[in-house]
Amino acid sequence: MDHQPKFFENLSGAGKAIAVLTSGGDAQGMNAAVRAVVRMGIYVNAKVYFIYEGYQGMVDGGDNIVEVSWESVSSILQVGGTVIGSARCKSFRTREGRLQAACNLVQRGITNLCVIGGDGSLTGANLFREEWSGLLEELAQKGKIDAEAVKKYAYLNIVGMVGSIDNDFCGTDMTIGTDSALHRIIEVVDAIMTTAQSHQRTFVLEVMGRHCGYLALVSALACGADWVFIPEYPPEEGWEDSMCVKLSENRARKKRLNIIIVAEGAIDCHNKPITSEKVKDLVVQRLGFDTRVTILGHVQRGGTPSAFDRILASRMGVEAVLALLEATPDTPACVVSLSGNQAVRLPLMECVQMTQEVQKAMDEGRFLEAVRLRGRSFENNLNTYKLLSHKKPDAELPKSNFNVAVLNVGAPAAGMNAAVRAAVRVGMTEGHKIFAVIDGFEGFARGKIKEISWGDVGGWTGQGGSILGTKRTLPAKYLEKIADQMRTNNINALMVIGGFEAYLGLLELSAAREKYDEFCVPMVMVPATVSNNVPGSDFSIGADTALNTITDTCDRIKQSASGTKRRVFIIETMGGYCGYLANMGALAAGADAAYIFEEQFDIRELQANVEHLTEKMKTSIQRGLVLRNENCNENYTTDFIYQLYSEEGKGVFDCRKNVLGHMQQGGAPSPFDRNFGTKISAKAMQWISKKLKETYRQGGKVFANTDDSVCLLGMRRRNLVFQPVAELKSETDFVHRIPKEQWWLKLRPLMKILAKYKTSYDVSDSGQLEHVAMLPKEAETGAI
Repeated sequence: MDHQPKFFENLSGAGKAIAVLTSGGDAQGMNAAVRAVVRMGIYVNAKVYFIYEGYQGMVDGGDNIVEVSWESVSSILQVGGTVIGSARCKSFRTREGRLQAACNLVQRGITNLCVIGGDGSLTGANLFREEWSGLLEELAQKGKIDAEAVKKYAYLNIVGMVGSIDNDFCGTDMTIGTDSALHRIIEVVDAIMTTAQSHQRTFVLEVMGRHCGYLALVSALACGADWVFIPEYPPEEGWEDSMCVKLSENRARKKRLNIIIVAEGAIDCHNKPITSEKVKDLVVQRLGFDTRVTILGHVQRGGTPSAFDRILASRMGVEAVLALLEATPDTPACVVSLSGNQAVRLPLMECVQMTQEVQKAMDEGRFLEAVRLRGRSFENNLNTYKLLSHKKPDAELPKSNFNVAVLNVGAPAAGMNAAVRAAVRVGMTEGHKIFAVIDGFEGFARGKIKEISWGDVGGWTGQGGSILGTKRTLPAKYLEKIADQMRTNNINALMVIGGFEAYLGLLELSAAREKYDEFCVPMVMVPATVSNNVPGSDFSIGADTALNTITDTCDRIKQSASGTKRRVFIIETMGGYCGYLANMGALAAGADAAYIFEEQFDIRELQANVEHLTEKMKTSIQRGLVLRNENCNENYTTDFIYQLYSEEGKGVFDCRKNVLGHMQQGGAPSPFDRNFGTKISAKAMQWISKKLKETYRQGGKVFANTDDSVCLLGMRRRNLVFQPVAELKSETDFVHRIPKEQWWLKLRPLMKILAKYKTSYDVSDSGQLEHVAMLPKEAETGAI
């Protein structure tokens, strides 16, 4: 980075009072945001208040507005919903209501408001802010406050965070609660798939989304649904015939199960509602299929928040407090949102206006415009779904005469199968023949290679592990045999889905080009590893699923201690030398410390951590959680740390240890991994097609020997970027198999602040207010 780091130590909240409230519908992750606001506020010496029951509590005052302490938000991170309550409030919509609310805030000296809710709640907050000085003058005239108070509390700062499971707010890739709602939907779909397959059934699933089809669209993409209905993209005239033809074709291909997903606000092109019952009746009458309807309803709002939502909400909460501290009377009310993997601040009313524009476009039947206004991420989801769900008749497909091989390399990672499915189907739509390689480079050398078709990969998105089989073996010792197989099967391009070994493998194959012409073909790698240690990408397929496993396990372990005496748990995570899982798992599970290789530690730090925990345990806090990355230090092993904590904590707390092991690699992939795998893999296959056209020579041969024909496709800050593997060498620590620079290390201080440590936090990337229109059009998503 070319700028000097800027730390927030000079941002003091002394003398300031911050209040936090949740309003509108609840969403999982709101408690994580509340916890982050409280702890960050206390950290900067501000007074922090809860406002119970949303705006209603602000109007009613009294016991609804309460100053809180550090311990007030203990053990709420893993709780769904909102512990401070939420309510729709009619009285706040009147000036009298807002006058009363202003009076209640001024009496407590509160002029900084953090609002977690949907666009209605945030619009209300903005109006309150605009009226603030008028309200104070009116209160002074009525004798409820004095002139001194009018001067002292002259302006109100507002920062919003969007909590909404629908993801219906423009300006952010993901709203708090969306990822958790997708988890609930996918859990149900996975369960339905097992029962439906026994009976050859059709299931119509209705999901939430009255005005926004995000949940329906993304869950359709994540489970490979046959058909999806969303408000932004109504089906064309005559959709009834098209849908029935598609369902019966799928049945004829021996597909035992059909899934149709309907957003509750789905409409046809005449703005008439399409209900789940209507879809069911149509299928039964036209096709006679055994059809069932499942309406998910409030199940989607329930349950514990996913790891993604906890981290997102924690980051947003901390950013919201920083925004409040930096606010001036001229700063517009802002909303903290996510772009790629960065927290950004946007003017609240710009986002609200754009969100309202979407609804207006839909009301007026301008559906393509509505999709475009939803943002690049939504548009990409829709285009990818259309590409993967409908197989064109062979006669309509182009014929490229190219053969592309797809293989998995390295350890298995959840989401690999979704990536293979996308590669196969997009490749076929581009007119290529796709060959599946079994068991990685080793299988390649042994000729375990076969052509794979559209139907072969049906139902793969929800399967964990690697159906193709994967091995860690590198190609170097098999170069001649692999070259033979590429010649025999006339392979014109390679797509490798895997971890660090896949990256090393591509480096070896490109180095072997001088000797073997067979390797002079386009090659692309899609990162898939639970360790998230591949250079050139902020995220890898599989890491999110592993993170959820760690978070769920930590929740259960912490719960096991409730009701017992004070206890500290030492938990070992995977990741090789990469501390991503330990660090992000600690942030998501609310740990007290995380030991990682990237940040060296010594016995003095271990001792300080034990003392810190001992002090905490003398308060009302009952449990401690410490995560340790498996290779963080060869001498300070998990056993050593466990014994040290046990000895030093005698009389105050006792200790337990747990090594999570291979359970982190297993299980069904999370919605994030299914979608990230699907979208990144589809993009990689389109790159292959482009490169094949560029490198095709007369005489029907493909010849590619430049660095830019061997690439890794990775998520970098806000964009998906193709990078030549040769250029990534300088960014790699080959000894420890990690990138030299890792973005998530910047989040490390967050975990420490939220665990009550004093630390330095670089806020160089914060503080610039951006505009909705300026967000990069190419921004794909750190979200899904």
